[in-house]
Amino acid sequence: MNKWLLSLFCVLLLQLTACHTDAPESHKTVFNINLEEGLTSLDPAFCRNRYTIWMDNQIFNGLVQINDSLKVIPCIAKTWNVSADGLLYTFHLRNDVYFHDDPHFTGGVGRKAIAADFVYSFSRLIDPKVASSGSWIFSDKIEGKNAFTAPDDSTFRIRLKQPFAPFLSMLTAQYCSVVPKEVVEFYGKDFRSHPVGTGPFKFKYWKEGEVMVLLKNEKYWERDKNGVRLPYLDAVKASFIADKQTSFLEFIKKKLDFLNDIDGSYRNDILTKSGKVTQKYKGKFVLNTAPYLNTMYLGILVDSNLAIVKKSPLKILKIRQAINYAVDRQKMMKYLRNSMGTPGYAGFIPEGMPGFSRSVKGYTYDPEKARELLAEAGFPDGKNLPEISLATTVGYRSLIEYVQGQLDRIGIKTNVEITQGASLRELVSKNGINFFYGQWIADYPDGENYLSVFYSKNKIPFGPNYTGFNNKQFDDLFEQTYHVKNDSTRYALYQQMDQIVMEQSPVVVLYYDKLINLYQNNISGYSLNGQILLVLKRVVKSPSAL
Repeated sequence: MNKWLLSLFCVLLLQLTACHTDAPESHKTVFNINLEEGLTSLDPAFCRNRYTIWMDNQIFNGLVQINDSLKVIPCIAKTWNVSADGLLYTFHLRNDVYFHDDPHFTGGVGRKAIAADFVYSFSRLIDPKVASSGSWIFSDKIEGKNAFTAPDDSTFRIRLKQPFAPFLSMLTAQYCSVVPKEVVEFYGKDFRSHPVGTGPFKFKYWKEGEVMVLLKNEKYWERDKNGVRLPYLDAVKASFIADKQTSFLEFIKKKLDFLNDIDGSYRNDILTKSGKVTQKYKGKFVLNTAPYLNTMYLGILVDSNLAIVKKSPLKILKIRQAINYAVDRQKMMKYLRNSMGTPGYAGFIPEGMPGFSRSVKGYTYDPEKARELLAEAGFPDGKNLPEISLATTVGYRSLIEYVQGQLDRIGIKTNVEITQGASLRELVSKNGINFFYGQWIADYPDGENYLSVFYSKNKIPFGPNYTGFNNKQFDDLFEQTYHVKNDSTRYALYQQMDQIVMEQSPVVVLYYDKLINLYQNNISGYSLNGQILLVLKRVVKSPSAL
């Protein structure tokens, strides 16, 4: 963009944000957010991190979506039905959904989204030439592109190889957004910065690392209960301030309307140890917290066929169980997280997930039991037990050093290794480390997503079974869930599997995370969901505070 165009853009943006008291109808509302990490793409085929998901959720739609209770509800598909054998999904589409305008449509006007667009969009996800990070959604569930068909413009079908009960939940992922073939094929890889969807906001401008602007889609199809067309906001403006303290100061100065999470560097300034807003900030903004589908844990490599495990004391079950009993999670949450999270006393499936149950018994704090198990394993008070390395990243150093101190008190000596996030992920993904800090954030709102981490067929390199866990009873129950249509029956099987995992201890569940959302007092209509999915189509920004 040359200097003249950039100047014109700035003038237009100023006009958009201007507030004229003598002409209320000209008030324009701009929602200001900050994305701490730069985006690599706005193409939903590469929608792999939180901030990309947030922005793609404004620009694109899929067949279905989730509400704040994590229930699957209609989106472009107004209704659907599933065959008796659970293999054929038939979606009946709305006929009033249009793509955003783009010069590469006939006449530059966005056309209607039809079933053939979903055939193209989903086929693109599994195309090796595209190399989408979302190919896993369909790759092991269908037999090639022929699994997607469009008998007519308003009917779309997907045929699976075998039943998969959480399939509808999986389709709520932003990877499954619909895109227009002619526009995607014109831009090619540059579709990443020229996104065209059917969502409530349309792409306007992106100067990478500095600013992004989305404008209201005046032709958006969704309406509120009073028949008013969504969205209410006129624009969304995103900044890219990497420093969390700086972004918080911008929020306090009301230059940002929303802030996600509270960094540890200033958490004590904002929150008491019990998780309440301190007197300093009381009433200055809205603080929302709720369960977040994110399990924070320590992973333990348990596949004794691996050379790295053969000499590791962690291959002994009683030592893994001793580690679980040694950690005072309650104290950890209060003093290191200001009570922003729930101690991990149940299973791997987090609080807030449909099907979560406290009937799954994890590990409470019991140092005497830990010492007893250590002695039974042949290492009384840790005598002759080799030092164990525990890997983490800089951001979680204090948390892991707390765990280190807890283990030291029962006689288990650990060496905390601090590494970069990318390096740790690579080590874990190659079974290159015995004991590591990790987190599992839900890709879709179903407990299967968490239990798949322990399915033996998902061992490295075929899937995310990073601990090398292998249990026949678990696998049999996991495969049984494919054929169960009733949610409560399926959840009961999930709980049985989760209990097996807890008893075998390939992980130490530390806590279930909480979302922490800060909004300015003049913002209403925001969403509060366990996936921290940013939903702006119903947000209202009061003109009185502009």
